[in-house]
Amino acid sequence: MAKLKLALYWAASCGGCDIATLAIGEKILKLAEAADIVFWPVAMDFKYSDVEKIPDKSIDACLFNGAIQNSEGEHIAQLLRAKSKILIAYGSCSYEGCIPGLANFFNRQMIFDRVYIETQSTDNPEKVYPQSKVLVPEGELEIPDFYDTVKTLAQTVDVDYFVPGCPPEEKTTWLALETLIEGKLPPKGAVISHSVKAVCDECPRIKKEKKVKKFYRPYEIIPDPEICLLEQGLLCYGPATRGGCGAPCPQANMPCTGCYGPVEGVVDQGAHFLTALASVIDSDDPTEIQRIINDIVDPAGTFYRYSLPDSLLRRARIK
Repeated sequence: MAKLKLALYWAASCGGCDIATLAIGEKILKLAEAADIVFWPVAMDFKYSDVEKIPDKSIDACLFNGAIQNSEGEHIAQLLRAKSKILIAYGSCSYEGCIPGLANFFNRQMIFDRVYIETQSTDNPEKVYPQSKVLVPEGELEIPDFYDTVKTLAQTVDVDYFVPGCPPEEKTTWLALETLIEGKLPPKGAVISHSVKAVCDECPRIKKEKKVKKFYRPYEIIPDPEICLLEQGLLCYGPATRGGCGAPCPQANMPCTGCYGPVEGVVDQGAHFLTALASVIDSDDPTEIQRIINDIVDPAGTFYRYSLPDSLLRRARIK
């Protein structure tokens, strides 16, 4: 039986997803028996021209991690879509936009101003910005165009499956790889995970009636290790997040931050969490409700930490 041909690529992301693919441990030996990696530039020396020479649809599956934030990412996404029979958005950045997607609260010029002009450590009195093309004595140098709006992989090319997580847990990665190896593919568009329910369904913490008088940041309190974190006033995203991870963060006394994406059937994860929080505020007094809400630092970044590009909002309107 011929081995599968796999490709892996890293666009706008932190690199954690590439590390996560190795977290499968000894199962990597099973993967090596069943598949050959034909493109993985973070681990082996490949040139884009190598991929361009590969016949269309000759790669069985590509695990593409990272959002699309520049012209290079978009070009490679289109290239790997053409070369791959199956394209998988692997990890939260490619699935929802994730942390790079928070750039959508700003635009290209605002980001460049901050990075190249305004930071305290920047010495750039002539206000020189990166240029897509520039002439130097050796010739013309070219770098990718930086986009105003961060996009998900599915907003750029057709995607077959989605693997959630920042990064995906080992068991989720192996579930996706095992699905490919065994040829037991779910319907197109499926999110490959061990659960369609919320993280709360996997969390062993004791859950009672949620009535919150104050919200806390994780460093402000030492929570009871047995009681639901949301009931203790910590912004735990568990009610609005797809399970399948095994709830490792709440079990380590840290609130879920939402990296596994929305639960099945939810369109906007941020709005879902906002609704969940509104339902637990223990007050009917508008003044007290406002005081409780004011405890939430950076609500936009909190509610849409992982999902802004994929949300109904998608980005901020900037004049």
